[in-house]
Amino acid sequence: MTGPAHSTRPRRSDATRAAILLAARERFATDGYERATIRAIAADARIDPSMVMRYYGSKEGLFAAAAEFDLRLPVLTDVPPERFGELLVRHFLARWEGDETLAALLRAASTNPGAAEKMREIFADQLTTVVATLGADPATAARRAGLVASQILGLAFTRYIVQLPPMVDLGPDELVSWIAPTLQRYLTGPPQS
Repeated sequence: MTGPAHSTRPRRSDATRAAILLAARERFATDGYERATIRAIAADARIDPSMVMRYYGSKEGLFAAAAEFDLRLPVLTDVPPERFGELLVRHFLARWEGDETLAALLRAASTNPGAAEKMREIFADQLTTVVATLGADPATAARRAGLVASQILGLAFTRYIVQLPPMVDLGPDELVSWIAPTLQRYLTGPPQS
């Protein structure tokens, strides 16, 4: 006796999810997070808006699933080690100021578990990889990357999301002078016991 034949065709729900994600990526890229609506994304995907909510729960959940974000971290292997912290702060300031996607993901991550997971993946995968190339002990590379991420995400949250006046008022060079030494210590300093 043989069991039922299993189809190798994709299920309709898989095709619907793929259509939603494609429409969402295009709409978020075109309109930005704030102006993109579930209704417009559903129209682009040629489905009912309730289907978007069924699969992703909320706009934040959809954004988290659709976000493909490359931190475009600089290659630091040819940089003098004493400049690592400075270059990373400058890099992140340029990324936050030049692309609203990361700010939208940070906003969503504060309330949506899917977006928080996406943010963790982005920083854990991309930043840990860069820190590991700097000669950090593999046992501490993830910890060092986590500490760097805490500073960068804290800076981004207070400057771009909460818009705390002292953080908004500081120019990029001032922020670098305050934050770079901390990142430098996280990247190259001896591990704390």
